[in-house]
Amino acid sequence: MRPEQSSVISSYLTSLLSAGRVVFSNEEAERALGIGHGAFLDAAERLQRKGHLINPRRGFYVAVPPQFLSWGAPPPAWYIDDMMRGEGHLYYVGLLKAAELHGAAQQAAMEFQIITDKRMPKIRAGRSLIAFYYRKNMAEVFSGIEDRKTETGRMRISCVELTALDLVAYPRAAGGLDNIVTVLSELTDQIDPEKLGMLGAAFGRAVTQRLGHLLSRAGGQDRTGPLFDRLSRGPSPQWIELDPTEVADPDFTIALRERDERWRVVVRRIPEVEGNQ
Repeated sequence: MRPEQSSVISSYLTSLLSAGRVVFSNEEAERALGIGHGAFLDAAERLQRKGHLINPRRGFYVAVPPQFLSWGAPPPAWYIDDMMRGEGHLYYVGLLKAAELHGAAQQAAMEFQIITDKRMPKIRAGRSLIAFYYRKNMAEVFSGIEDRKTETGRMRISCVELTALDLVAYPRAAGGLDNIVTVLSELTDQIDPEKLGMLGAAFGRAVTQRLGHLLSRAGGQDRTGPLFDRLSRGPSPQWIELDPTEVADPDFTIALRERDERWRVVVRRIPEVEGNQ
């Protein structure tokens, strides 16, 4: 690639950043600069080696502002909405990252967690790891998705109620029961009981039962009325394990500690809120 082409593409990134933008597609850059695809790819690879550009998805590029050169990329919140819209799939920022955004003070998510209707591999973007979790029918939880402003635009995140349900539905991604009950204890005051009950219809009974038990343990018993009312419709729910992985592990044996008659949950190890042990 000729040196002047490299300079032109670097100037293109500078102009994007000056306009408050960090994302672009290869087609957009090629049209703006009047260069061919091969020349663009050569220039992009060179800029990536210098740390001025990342390419998290095919054809999708993110310029790295000077203040984030040491990080290797800007925060995912700066470009996740553009990236997922480019993929053509519904999404929302969820789980522990959503809990952090809603003010769970003890929670600093190790992953930038996305729930979407497409199975996607994790993406390493500088210091950040973007992890994707699959949900088959996003339309069922549409009312629980909120818009959140970011430095460069917007992104979609789960509301507090949907976040609580997802934490129980994806326990491994949520860091296990101790972490879940800790996060719930920090979010409880924000939960709208009616909205929680409504969104609970999109989840299986087992998730509802476990969340009801954990909220009660986290000090949110008064937030569970509509959730319990919905669960009570129809036949009585079956008894379930709070943590099914414990009984599934042949090397793990522990006596029954508690039976929650209200939620019909069997507890073999009582989850502990961090800081209250």
